[in-house]
Amino acid sequence: MCGIIGYTGPLDSKKILLNGLSQLEYRGYDSAGVALCMENSHICLVRRTGKVANLRETMERITDVSHCGLGHTRWATHGGVTTQNTHPHQAGKVTLVHNGIIENYHQLTEQFHLQGRLHSETDSEVAAWVLDSLYQGDPLEAITRLVALIKGSYSFCIMFEDYPGEIYAIRNVSPLVAAYTRSGSFVASDLTALIPYTRQYFVVPEDHIVRLTSYKVHLYNLHRHEEMPELMEVNWNMDAAMKNGFPHFMLKEIHEQPEALRNTILPRLNKGLPDFTDDQIPDDVFTSCSQIHIVACGTAMHAGMVARSMMEPLLRIPVTVSVASEFRYEEPLIGEDTLVIIISQSGETIDTLAAMRLAKNYGAAALSIVNVKGSTIARESDYTLYTHAGPEIAVASTKAYSVQLAALYMIGCRMALVRGKYSVSQAADFMKKLLDAIPAMEAMIAQKDSIKALVTHLINKSDAFFIGRGLDYAFSLEGALKLKEISYIHAEAYAAGELKHGTIALITEEVPVIAIATQEKVFAKTISNIREVKARGAFVILITREDAVLDGGGADIHIRIPKIGDRFTVFPIAVVLQLIAYYASTGKNLDVDQPRNLAKSVTVE
Repeated sequence: MCGIIGYTGPLDSKKILLNGLSQLEYRGYDSAGVALCMENSHICLVRRTGKVANLRETMERITDVSHCGLGHTRWATHGGVTTQNTHPHQAGKVTLVHNGIIENYHQLTEQFHLQGRLHSETDSEVAAWVLDSLYQGDPLEAITRLVALIKGSYSFCIMFEDYPGEIYAIRNVSPLVAAYTRSGSFVASDLTALIPYTRQYFVVPEDHIVRLTSYKVHLYNLHRHEEMPELMEVNWNMDAAMKNGFPHFMLKEIHEQPEALRNTILPRLNKGLPDFTDDQIPDDVFTSCSQIHIVACGTAMHAGMVARSMMEPLLRIPVTVSVASEFRYEEPLIGEDTLVIIISQSGETIDTLAAMRLAKNYGAAALSIVNVKGSTIARESDYTLYTHAGPEIAVASTKAYSVQLAALYMIGCRMALVRGKYSVSQAADFMKKLLDAIPAMEAMIAQKDSIKALVTHLINKSDAFFIGRGLDYAFSLEGALKLKEISYIHAEAYAAGELKHGTIALITEEVPVIAIATQEKVFAKTISNIREVKARGAFVILITREDAVLDGGGADIHIRIPKIGDRFTVFPIAVVLQLIAYYASTGKNLDVDQPRNLAKSVTVE
């Protein structure tokens, strides 16, 4: 979850490290620090709690030039938010930053008699001292011995006192990319830190060591044999990772959703039909399975819930959705006849990665839906469908959710076609309706000011409830999550038909209820449920299609989305729910893009 950057080269490392940490701050913002190798080979350590801006203020007082250094922005796991727990950590000749969790750090502390040496509560400092104990002048040998002892996930960036101007890095699970440019050599947790300097990079393979010098990047396996890295090209520019006039990344990314959908859908249309030939996903993947199992976390899991509600009645085969952190510790009923769909924006989510590996061990085919090219999940899955959302910086996912849904809908349509559940004309009509969702999203974005106005009824409330039936209930789950994570309002989603089975006891005077009623076959039932909560004093915000006919009102605020097919209302509704959460957060003067206790990419357990 933390952000790491390392640089060595002709430029002043201070500016590069600080700018890189600013780009990586969405990965963690409890504290930040840098280690600078100065001209006399002295390591200058600067660490501050809080955001990177605090570190920048302190760094301005350093006037000496440094051409090599490490930076780290922390999301706290082991140990509280203190200066002592802030990276980088120094131990003898070793200076180290770490992203991940070392599971056996207690055992290593005892094995290497470190009890009296530790200045922090972190597992990372333990790793630094163990590495220093193993170090006998050969960095590659010492790192190889270190990783043989460690259990857990990690990406390390390391400087050795007697190798000034060089940086060493290694990863297991936790992400790491590297690049050599005219401006020097770089290593970082994420591409966003490298984009100002290069469009060419490589993903550091697991259990490989990277050695950075000012004029080259070397890649070694654990036998210390040099290998050639697989170079990749970035397909977006730096503007995509900037706010470009928007007050927050989240609002910018909400606005980017229609274009992101076009980028995901249109390249995969062939004569109006979904076609995955360029993705190298053959049709027999879809025809040979007797069940589908979708595995994901958080927002991606909610996209899977929507897909299940769409796919299962369409395909007439079982479709199961599992939380990855639960699935990986179960004995799932899957096998060679199962298509497991793995969803992860980053492609590095640790629970989702572990779940995919488990599924493959059971013989299931793994098809991943990811946004980041070359990510671990993308590389290890049998088949990969890349979404084309571009970088998503805000912690709260918006456009990633929409493009994940678009990818799942295209998979559902293709499966229906090749399994004989759809004719060619029916599949073409499905895709036309999916494309119609794009202008529907644009229409709701245009209504953002009216949505902002209604949020005054939410910001002073401690609770809010979302209700719906069928697909509308699946939509509600994501709406509740968005409100919780960035406005800190307790929010829950309930199937509207379950209200009378206990949930209605939570309805009190003026409690906000966001009700979604877009599914024709259950519309009347949902409206009846809405009247039940209204009769108990709830403040009801109702979302329907523009052609919905209501007898006798039943809502305090009524939001109408464009007329669109039942299956596709999720796309404009997603915009509405995202904007409700966004304006609730700004109305409370909260940090929209960096909500408390959260980070963008969950790469630790």
